[in-house]
Amino acid sequence: MKLTLSARGALFGAQSSNSARWLRIFSQSWSFALRCWLLAFVALASAAEKKIVLIAGRPSHPPGMHEFRAGSLLLKKCLDTVPGVVTAVYSNGWPNVENAFEGADAVVIYADGGGGHPAIKDDHKQVLNALAGKGVGLGFMHYGVEIPRTNGGPEFLEWIGGYYENQFSVNPMWSPQYEKFAGHPITRGVKPFSNRDEWYFNMRWREDQKGITPILVATPSDDVRDGPYVHPKGPYDHIVKASGREETMMWAYERPNGGRGLGFTGGHTHANWGNPNQRKVVLNALLWLARAEVPPNGVECAVSDEDLKQNLDPKKK
Repeated sequence: MKLTLSARGALFGAQSSNSARWLRIFSQSWSFALRCWLLAFVALASAAEKKIVLIAGRPSHPPGMHEFRAGSLLLKKCLDTVPGVVTAVYSNGWPNVENAFEGADAVVIYADGGGGHPAIKDDHKQVLNALAGKGVGLGFMHYGVEIPRTNGGPEFLEWIGGYYENQFSVNPMWSPQYEKFAGHPITRGVKPFSNRDEWYFNMRWREDQKGITPILVATPSDDVRDGPYVHPKGPYDHIVKASGREETMMWAYERPNGGRGLGFTGGHTHANWGNPNQRKVVLNALLWLARAEVPPNGVECAVSDEDLKQNLDPKKK
């Protein structure tokens, strides 16, 4: 059967129309699939990226002690080598930037504590409590673990499981022997170590201690318990009577809502950040606090003597 010229034209037009329609459908499907893939990729990348905020306190103590800014920047230098982790350091106390905590997975305060603690000034306690309510990890280091019993103490028990209480806890200069470690992501790759520092102990814990995992544990000698402590000098009867008891100088806490907490009592002496195992256990802890994956052998980061000299606060000798 032969088609007329007009019939052949109609057939060709129909075929062209079908081809164009299928081309449009294919193009739209491919465009939709590409958009979905891009959205999934962005979501995955966003989910993988963790933000850690370090708050470094104002300068205090003689040179080489309480070097909060230099210590925080050193930790940031190491964390910057970890894929998927972003670290922000705010120096000289509480950030004066409105969006400092936006997107934060963990906030850590490394600063002087006690009655002048940054966490209890202005509305900071409410800010931190709101972050904890969202599941953001909260950590405090060295003097930053000390908080007044009636102003911040109850919150610390909820946020990190414990705190340093004046004249209940103690702060001697001593050299704990950290020889055994809990099976925890924070201790990955950490080997036995010791250094002389103002390692606090006898924290005020939650009554049930549920959710608390001791990370750095050692047994003070009777000479350490007998004092003197840094301040007040002591000794305290309840510390002396606890002869032979293991003490916890660093701990991890898992809150009922899934958030995490951290307490680290070392960090008085800046030079101790040169100890690879002290450095590793804290770096691991910062990742864990932010729910980032801790490498199987922990965070590897070399620090030189020259690195330790960087960013020190100008202080009178």
